[in-house]
Amino acid sequence: MMTALEATPTAQVAARALEAARTAVDPALREAVDALPGALRRLAGYHFGWWDRHGVPEAGDPGKALRPALALLAAEAVGGSTNAALPAAVAVELVHNFSLIHDDVMDGDETRRHRPTVWKVFGVGHAILAGDALLALAFEAIATADRPAGDGTRMLAAAVNDLLEGQGEDLAFETRDDVRVEQCLAMARHKTGALLECSAGLGALFGGGTAAQVAQLRAFGADLGLAFQFADDLLGIWGDPAVTGKPVYSDLRSRKKSLPVVAALSGGSPVAGPLRDAYSGEGELSEAELERLAAAIDLAGGRAWCLAQADELLERALDALTMGGPLTGTTPLAAVAALAARRDR
Repeated sequence: MMTALEATPTAQVAARALEAARTAVDPALREAVDALPGALRRLAGYHFGWWDRHGVPEAGDPGKALRPALALLAAEAVGGSTNAALPAAVAVELVHNFSLIHDDVMDGDETRRHRPTVWKVFGVGHAILAGDALLALAFEAIATADRPAGDGTRMLAAAVNDLLEGQGEDLAFETRDDVRVEQCLAMARHKTGALLECSAGLGALFGGGTAAQVAQLRAFGADLGLAFQFADDLLGIWGDPAVTGKPVYSDLRSRKKSLPVVAALSGGSPVAGPLRDAYSGEGELSEAELERLAAAIDLAGGRAWCLAQADELLERALDALTMGGPLTGTTPLAAVAALAARRDR
């Protein structure tokens, strides 16, 4: 069923752009995955939702295709073709899915896209190998592109290194009780913002954009990436499991120091006391406790602050589309950005 957000004209433009990106990228993704050795191919295809754990074809949820959409739309915005940017779109989607498979292992998440995660079905070791294989395929997609790939390879490598740094920071936060908001923001920029920045930048590069246009679209992607993480962290607490494919209060169950949590803990509000106590403790939290913690974050202002920050970052991202070199046809880019920053899944 379509939500109220998805029914708006802007959201419908975004939905068409995302669907077009998925249609364009999927054949190339399948071709890349088909080149993997048999066992890795089966794991990767399972993750993408193409078949079940036994390799029997089925129509699963392959994801939103946000990053490939940004790459293809950025190419069009600088006057290039989506076909020219297809290797970039494939590469960023492969990197994204590499990170998802590894994230699920590190976070112990058992569900993604309404089905058991790769590690839950095939084991931790096999999941790590499957993620590694997707990362290798991403760099192969750039290296074998028709145009000179040196700048693209360097941009993608820098984004992957930032992503890994962010993931490392996120893991380090698990054992700390002194995480500050600015540290959490820096982690989110690395872990999530870097790849969205790279997606738009690679698309502009492969579309033949000037250095100024590439920088402009990277600035757009960087702010959008952080807005996306704010939305993601809100969904990690208050998202509808039927829509997100993850359990309700999933981030609270694992005591994840997400942006709403850190904002609530840093605000000095006395209502955040139970939250601080729960995050200092151990053991499984009950459903009633999780519900109370979510309410405490809300009362302490964590939820409202995240919503306001996401809106501000979205505005900055949209401004970047108009405050630099000349771009054309940016309406779909703006629509995708609005949907990503205010999504419910």
